[in-house]
Amino acid sequence: MPTDPPTCGPFPARAERAPLLVLSGPTASGKTDLALELAARHGLEILSVDSMAVYRGMDVGTAKPTLEARARVPHHGLDLVDPSEDFDAARYCAHADRVRAEVAARGGRLLLVGGTPLYLMAFLRGFFEGPKADPGLREELLALERGEPGRLHAELARVDPEAAARIHRHDRKRLVRALEVHRRTGRPISRLQRQFDEGPPRHPYRGVWLSLPREVLRERVRERCRRMFEAGLVDEVRRIRAAGGFGKTAGVAIGYREVLAFLDGELPADRLVTKVRAHTHRLVRRQETWLRRFPGLVRLDLQDLTREEALERLETEFDLGPRSSGGDPR
Repeated sequence: MPTDPPTCGPFPARAERAPLLVLSGPTASGKTDLALELAARHGLEILSVDSMAVYRGMDVGTAKPTLEARARVPHHGLDLVDPSEDFDAARYCAHADRVRAEVAARGGRLLLVGGTPLYLMAFLRGFFEGPKADPGLREELLALERGEPGRLHAELARVDPEAAARIHRHDRKRLVRALEVHRRTGRPISRLQRQFDEGPPRHPYRGVWLSLPREVLRERVRERCRRMFEAGLVDEVRRIRAAGGFGKTAGVAIGYREVLAFLDGELPADRLVTKVRAHTHRLVRRQETWLRRFPGLVRLDLQDLTREEALERLETEFDLGPRSSGGDPR
């Protein structure tokens, strides 16, 4: 039976410092724009919480903040490694801990911004690490799924209905992990993970996640995908492949994996954009599921709010004082 350690190490000291500020939300919810303005008004520094923005050169497909935005507000967590390298939540957490210490040492304050809830969980709360991977068991489970599509989700629904409710039936990676944990420990992964959801945070924080109606998000995703391809996503993938290629983590990023399949002749050109949109919609649903159950995050519905009203609501939720003079943190 595992001891359930947080993967990101012990709980840091100095919890009396001002809480971190967290702005999250699904892809295309508008968090980047609001975060930039909020940070500029209040002298904050932004820490990206995006599992793919850590890769150098993956700019178009991740909608990475522009150089102009980074000149206006200090940003962290971007361009940390080459796409050929693997990166995970533990490495992110170690980087984020260093950034927090450095910013606090000079009297600054961080605003965490991004849509990768797993990285948020790792940094803010720690998370269940579980037993080590069992390659033989994983192959056995994948073989069952190949022989009978839907078998893994049905099995998970039987032994862990809570996990099955939030894992898509086609998400083989997470289905295999959940079943692997159950078979190795005899306990549902949802119950083990909840121990970390309900425990004390590694860092104190105040958090908001942005919400919009599904039809609005669908239209925003459509527009986002259109802009990505117009901005040269296919050429960006070609450049990265020629410069060293993609590792197993970067290579599965939405937008990049579909373009790679297109370049390899595995995906027709007339299905490329549609496939990226479909996978992005699926990602949005997963993000919303995560964020609904994330401890301490307040939902902010943007549907009937102007941009200025949204900023004022965020200022209230984050208990921010008067704006910095001049509206620029530096």
